[in-house]
Amino acid sequence: MRQWLRTQGGWWLAWLLVTGAGAVWIARAEIQQLHEDFEVNGRIAHRLMSQQVVQYDAVLATLALLEPMPGANQPERRLPSVYPSILGVQRREAGAEWPDPLLAQAEARSRELRRPELATNDFASGRYRLVIGSVPTSYALDIDLATAVPWRDWPMDPKTSPVRVTLERAGQSFVVQAGDSSALDGWRFDFRKALASESQSFDLAAERVVSPRELPWGLMAAWAIAAGVVLAGAYTLLRQRVARRRAEELLRLGQVARLNALGELAAGMAHELNQPLTAVLANTQAAQRLLNDDPPELATARTAMRQAAEQARRAADVIGRLRRVIARPDRDAETRSVVLQEALRGALHLLAPEFDRRAVTPAFDDAAHVPVKVRADPVALEQIVHNLLMNALQALEDVPAGERGLRIAVGREGDHGILTVSDNGRGIAPEALPRIFEPFFSTREGGLGLGLSLCETLAAGMGGSLAAEPAPPRGARFTLRLPLASSSMDRHA
Repeated sequence: MRQWLRTQGGWWLAWLLVTGAGAVWIARAEIQQLHEDFEVNGRIAHRLMSQQVVQYDAVLATLALLEPMPGANQPERRLPSVYPSILGVQRREAGAEWPDPLLAQAEARSRELRRPELATNDFASGRYRLVIGSVPTSYALDIDLATAVPWRDWPMDPKTSPVRVTLERAGQSFVVQAGDSSALDGWRFDFRKALASESQSFDLAAERVVSPRELPWGLMAAWAIAAGVVLAGAYTLLRQRVARRRAEELLRLGQVARLNALGELAAGMAHELNQPLTAVLANTQAAQRLLNDDPPELATARTAMRQAAEQARRAADVIGRLRRVIARPDRDAETRSVVLQEALRGALHLLAPEFDRRAVTPAFDDAAHVPVKVRADPVALEQIVHNLLMNALQALEDVPAGERGLRIAVGREGDHGILTVSDNGRGIAPEALPRIFEPFFSTREGGLGLGLSLCETLAAGMGGSLAAEPAPPRGARFTLRLPLASSSMDRHA
């Protein structure tokens, strides 16, 4: 029973391990895929924004190359209609002053660096100004960040995407895409890269938090179900295999038991018939002698009596031959070192269905786990243990299911190994105790009375003994004693 429970627990543990490993693998694969998508979208967004800001540099460079004619229309005025993100264009003619000192400072830096230069950035309102210093005219662009985002080619849906995208510079931040800010715990992804413009040195930053609710729980549940189905099938096949092996072992043990019982039965019959046959032989021989002393013409009677004597001898010879044929071999020649606990585990395995059917859970003493090696015939020992456990189970049938108890103890006593099987069943009546090991004596209705007799004979044949006694307050206790195995026997086992 305990072994069966360990097996059940092992299968549940296997299912948990397989399910856990599969779920971790599925979750990691999903997180890896989400991270790859995040990186790809981040690189695309960076490229698009870089193209956009580089375009502003190109616009300013183009304006700087133009030489407007006096009195002609200013071409930069048409830029906001072509580029909606350019809110306005300012120009400074030679000799004029910028209305904002910051524009003058940016122009000076632009002339020094020979490229456009950032004048102001107000990310709070989503605007910044870009200046280029040229001769004879310098220009400044007023740019709207919100309109500058190329939404038509944007890789993410700004309304539903969980990715937060911002432009950052000098501690200021402009939110390009709000993303999902509700996920506080989970796996965090980060992407940061400077835009490809020296004049507009903004960092495009993206971040995302993958919350546990985004994991593919449906797929993981399907994996758990599939693993359960596969393991359940394997468990069923294994149980069928174990049941088949158990049936084969029970069949083998039953065959051995029947042969031994036949030997016990034949020995008993021979013992019972030998005395009357001997008496018949003695009487007929005496009658023959008497008839021989009283002649006339009793030849026919003498012949009949002689034939009866011959038949009696023949019957005695037949029984003798039968007894010699079916007599059990010498057990001492077949004994070897056997661990009592292994024989006990084998018997418990074979009787597991009987324990389950009767709702009996055997209890073991702590010392039962210390290996005890005895000198025994493995088959005979297995048969003894099997019979003792089966007798205990049958004795518990009259006890209410919740009160049934069976205790097993294994230990050493002197130079003998001890196996004790105790139950709280109906027990053994005092008048039946002296006859409990007699052949054909049984306290159970329908019993042949050969099981315990055979067990005692097998134990004695291995140099041991089998004893029975009451187990207070109720029940019976059977104690098997077998000689401990020697160290030389262990080496040759």
